[in-house]
Amino acid sequence: MVPPALPPDDILLQVTPALPIADVWEGLVEPRHLTHWLAPRVHLELVEGGAFELFWDEESPPRNSTAGCRILRLRDQDEIAFTWKGPPAFEALMNRREHLTEVQIRVSPCPEGIDVTLEHKGWGAGEEWEEARSWHFHYWDETLHRLKDYLMTGEAPNPPTR
Repeated sequence: MVPPALPPDDILLQVTPALPIADVWEGLVEPRHLTHWLAPRVHLELVEGGAFELFWDEESPPRNSTAGCRILRLRDQDEIAFTWKGPPAFEALMNRREHLTEVQIRVSPCPEGIDVTLEHKGWGAGEEWEEARSWHFHYWDETLHRLKDYLMTGEAPNPPTR
């Protein structure tokens, strides 16, 4: 008897910009900053239950977006958590309401600056979920480094894509 497949581990990544916490937090939650490092178009309602919608495809906005995603938790200068939809390649797997994953970003002071810790959880079991998790691991690793570059220099290398 083959044991059932286990869901993949959560994604856990961190960057540490050497800036005040207020600057880092603003870079994480203000649409005018998010458009530089995360997505070209942003619709955010900074309240629990509010919209957390990012759009990467201007010609077909709902296709490659987090349309319908919501903020689950919001604690000023501490944590933002939101539901997440994957890119079109994983649409059938993870973009239905019952299969949305969760992204949590926490900020905390440390001796080197501010730790920005991203945790992406809620993965299902099986090969397709492993592939989606692997894609997201690389995506988030690159994206967090874009955030750090943007926060430190005011510029992000290349426009945000997904």
